[in-house]
Amino acid sequence: MYKSAFLGCGGRARAHADAYRFVKGGKIAAICDMNEELLNRFGDDFDISSRYTDLDEMMDKEKPDLLHIVTAPVLRGTNQRIRYPLMKQASDHGVPAAIVEKPIAVESEDWKQLAGLAEETQTKFVVNTQLNFHPKNLELKKDVSAGKIGDIKFIDASARSTPVDQAPHVLQLVSSYIDNSRPVRVLGQVSGAQDLDSTQPSPMHAAAQVIYENGLHVSLAFGASVGQQVPKEPDGGNHTHKRVFVVGTKGFVHWRFSSWERSTQDRGYENGPLDYGEQDVQAQGNLTEAVFDWLDDESNQHPTHLKQSLAEFNLLLGIYYSGVTNEVVDLPFDPPDGLIDLLREKL
Repeated sequence: MYKSAFLGCGGRARAHADAYRFVKGGKIAAICDMNEELLNRFGDDFDISSRYTDLDEMMDKEKPDLLHIVTAPVLRGTNQRIRYPLMKQASDHGVPAAIVEKPIAVESEDWKQLAGLAEETQTKFVVNTQLNFHPKNLELKKDVSAGKIGDIKFIDASARSTPVDQAPHVLQLVSSYIDNSRPVRVLGQVSGAQDLDSTQPSPMHAAAQVIYENGLHVSLAFGASVGQQVPKEPDGGNHTHKRVFVVGTKGFVHWRFSSWERSTQDRGYENGPLDYGEQDVQAQGNLTEAVFDWLDDESNQHPTHLKQSLAEFNLLLGIYYSGVTNEVVDLPFDPPDGLIDLLREKL
């Protein structure tokens, strides 16, 4: 039984903790948050007595096998990027594994820092993009892997929230359907400056055509403009629109936030509703369990491991840069510093 600890006790952390009812390989042993009210409420609700307000102290005393880093990428009320410092702190303490909330980065500078960390750390960092672990997505991906839709010819994927908010989920979901093939070229467009000074700086909208190393073409769209092409999900929140449509030579699979559809030669056309909340808590448990599987066996590399997630975020930065320069961007690429400033000037 592996020992887990939490950094951050907000609402998103509660989803991580609730998923432990589906986790067999580990148990939550300690929590940490500078906000003692959040810390104590979380500890009381999940029956966790070991509580800390200092991360170093918790890691020194508890020596967790897995650390959940469930914080925003930017310190609220400041412009301070905190993904890299916290991950470096965990790495320096020799934490065997860590699950980090998305987005893994927000701009070029912190992406470069994390790319450097990925080359030197012994910690098994995993990014919390859990959509591919949804039970229905696992089922649809199994159909694709078994050749039930034939050879994949095209993927169309989208999310209604800003690119940096939901693109990490969607890009990882695309990767999961094509065995984590890496993107090699992108032509992108961006618009909307309203969120460039938020805690998750991002253009409001983005669209792109991407070619992957396996030759596949993928069409991507992010932002509120997606709603003009795709019906809005029932509850109306921007985060509730996420989808991936995989087209093959013999059929297709289509996963959405609250529904799914599939067409195969042997079963014909099928569709049905989904309970996202029910699917998501199981997915969170599946993602966590997969970390323990990786700790058990080095060959069981987690599908959302740091280098894979950084490649997907490099694609997002490539979309930004293509939108600024109006040029096709070859990937991976070395993004210029100050890319968010370039977006401010352009948008």
